[in-house]
Amino acid sequence: MSARARLRLCALYPELMNIYADRGNLIFLERRCAWRGIELRYERRTIGEPLEGERYDIIYIGGGQDRDQRLCAEDLLAHKAAGLHAALAQGAVLLAVCGGYQLLGRSYEISPGDELPGVGIFGARTVRSAKRLIGNIAIEVQPQALGGLLGGAGQLSRGGRLLAGFENHAGRTLLDDGQAPLGRVVRGHGNDGASGFEGAVREGAIGTYLHGPLLPKNAWLADLLIARALRIDPRELQALTDDLERAAHACALRAAGVRAWV
Repeated sequence: MSARARLRLCALYPELMNIYADRGNLIFLERRCAWRGIELRYERRTIGEPLEGERYDIIYIGGGQDRDQRLCAEDLLAHKAAGLHAALAQGAVLLAVCGGYQLLGRSYEISPGDELPGVGIFGARTVRSAKRLIGNIAIEVQPQALGGLLGGAGQLSRGGRLLAGFENHAGRTLLDDGQAPLGRVVRGHGNDGASGFEGAVREGAIGTYLHGPLLPKNAWLADLLIARALRIDPRELQALTDDLERAAHACALRAAGVRAWV
């Protein structure tokens, strides 16, 4: 891989959708690129600004409160839906956490009769409940989900991998028939506290409820996103020492009551 590789990242609504340290995902991606000599150009798009999806290799949207989600839901449909679909069609990576994940489904019902329309990246609808699902969580990402994320850039030889994080959501996300989850819940609640599934994955898009932030606790997923954005096999990325990253991953798993495996 050329040391002169460049990636373009767009963060959507970073001033509104940034709870539970989600901005740390952006910092972590930038650091892992910089350590490998990959230039990561950061841009942001907020309320009223169009999204030219073809410009970007990585798009990110974090979590937010209901009042902020309402603003973003309207703006996503008006100014950014076409750009999001175009970005995925040309091979970009999309990571959506919690509130961002909800808005990229088909709809989010905040209360009976008050439903926010979604962008439709994921085949899912979310309904708000009075009881929040809170706590440390670990999920197993299935090989078929990993293969979908890799697209034509190669396959991982290993089996399922663990993701660890923290969830805090009142929404219950229900996947349509045929919509693949990101993974199976090992500990925690996941999409709805009942199905045993967490998140959703389609083409290069990931939706998940895992905060914490997610990527510093799960460096392998950050590298998978970077590789997909570069259109290369993850095994082509320069290896990093990752002692702290492995310790952070193991600590997050222990907090969820799960023993690490590779």
